[in-house]
Amino acid sequence: MRKVLVVEDEESIREMIALNLRLAGMEALEAASAEEGLEQLSRHADCSAAILDVMLPGMNGFSLCETIRRTDQKIGIIILSAKGQEQDKIRGLSIGADDYMTKPFSVSELLARVEALCRRVERDSPAAGESGGLLTSGDFVLDENRRLLLKKGQPIELTQVEFQIMDLFFRSPGIALVREKILKGVWGENYFGDVKIVDVNIRRLRMKIEDEPSHPRHILTVWGYGYRWEE
Repeated sequence: MRKVLVVEDEESIREMIALNLRLAGMEALEAASAEEGLEQLSRHADCSAAILDVMLPGMNGFSLCETIRRTDQKIGIIILSAKGQEQDKIRGLSIGADDYMTKPFSVSELLARVEALCRRVERDSPAAGESGGLLTSGDFVLDENRRLLLKKGQPIELTQVEFQIMDLFFRSPGIALVREKILKGVWGENYFGDVKIVDVNIRRLRMKIEDEPSHPRHILTVWGYGYRWEE
């Protein structure tokens, strides 16, 4: 059974989300603070996704997201907040969240996004005994088994979203990929979010792999269209 952590200090909202997750056949883990959320994750390492409210007592949701990402690149993370400003969305995505929703929100849409995140985590986690392949492009190797990107032999930790984007690039070298194609290929056909989520993740990838992120050599922008990978 899929496990989903819900970190929300407003009890009515937390219980409503948890109830709907359980009705959808998932196991909901509840926490009223970031600290409780981290305790839950320490006890449930197999958690597939986490829904994090931003306005929490003590450590806020952004800091919690950063803390989780330091040790876990695979878990799917959705930031949930009343803040709808563009800079808050960009901040949440830039620090490692996979998705961002603002309150008030549609429960059915939230469940759809959680389902999509869980499917991606499961799809990107090789089964026991299963051996993944290696995709090579110039100085880079994408290790499908360890879910790592290697640059000149040095490992670069990637989130699930970043890994999927690199997988698309490695399988289409030199080909311009429109943003919508990347969005559908990584987030799924029925994703409801903004295509700008692609741009934020590309920016994050450049910070990790480019020698000079402001002058990228590998992930190139195709203006008015999308992005292209070059060795």
